[in-house]
Amino acid sequence: MGNQSVLLAGVNDSVTIQRKLVHELVKIRVRPYYLYQCDLVEGAGHLRTSVSKGIEIMEGLRGHTSGYAVPTYVIDAPGGGGKIPVAPNYILSQSPEKVVLRNFEGFITTYTEPEDYDPRAIKAQEALIAPRPEPGQEGIMALLDGQKMSIEPKGFSDVHARGGSEHRLRSGELKKKWQPLGVGSIEHEPAQLTEPEEETAVSK
Repeated sequence: MGNQSVLLAGVNDSVTIQRKLVHELVKIRVRPYYLYQCDLVEGAGHLRTSVSKGIEIMEGLRGHTSGYAVPTYVIDAPGGGGKIPVAPNYILSQSPEKVVLRNFEGFITTYTEPEDYDPRAIKAQEALIAPRPEPGQEGIMALLDGQKMSIEPKGFSDVHARGGSEHRLRSGELKKKWQPLGVGSIEHEPAQLTEPEEETAVSK
């Protein structure tokens, strides 16, 4: 069984209290699952904490108790964006060869990346499993998989149509020059802000 709780000002917005709560849950075989940031709902403003307080609490749980007892701190995004996990940043820097990390104690270390790792080697095995269809919800994974080159906000093309004219980098021969090669595709069509002229019949 999993527990979902809400971070509330003056109730449980304390590292000490949260640590006690998760320990008591584990004692009765309930796993701390989600710790929610308080929603933007009418009448609950006095119970909202800052997001920084939630991150502080996660900092005080991760490494200081069993990982099984650490919930995922999430913000249920306004507008139907779903649960967004929020956590302290443990990656300090990164290069193709190394990742610089820190732990809960502030200990800073490096992890050396493998030199001979080929992310394409798994493709043959991956092809044996039918991918889960997620039309319209591919998100960031579509960028990582090379299905798309960008994610544009609604109306982006209209805003950048520059008075109805097509952008110079997306017209004529230049359009071919800027066509991505092997890294996704430009899927959107240039916005049409002017009404198309009606065709007139020509009598012979």
